[in-house]
Amino acid sequence: MGRARTTPTDPTGAFFDALAAGGRVRLLDNAKGTARFDIVDGRKVARWLVTVDNGEVSVSRRNDSADCVIRADKTLFAEIASGRKNAVAAVLRGDLAVDGDWRLLVRIQRLFPGKGRARRRTA
Repeated sequence: MGRARTTPTDPTGAFFDALAAGGRVRLLDNAKGTARFDIVDGRKVARWLVTVDNGEVSVSRRNDSADCVIRADKTLFAEIASGRKNAVAAVLRGDLAVDGDWRLLVRIQRLFPGKGRARRRTA
């Protein structure tokens, strides 16, 4: 499993590192699919592939095809990953591009930090 290198000020890497830490995510118990996040920083694109299988979540840095591809500017995604912006609202505003089955993004949205939101894991 690939891991992102994070710095204390890298909310994107910290978000994906937390997902990669493993464990069952009860909020995704009925979800299945792959979502690739393409985070654009100028000419560079960092990619994370998130696989969800009925609550089990894994993360890699593979550039594979996915059921849902989310493309975002690095600054916008950092705001989403830190809970300051909502991913679904960003899609509706046209700030976040989604190709494929965007219902998976709606499910994954539950994992981003936000008011009163805590990721629920089981052992």
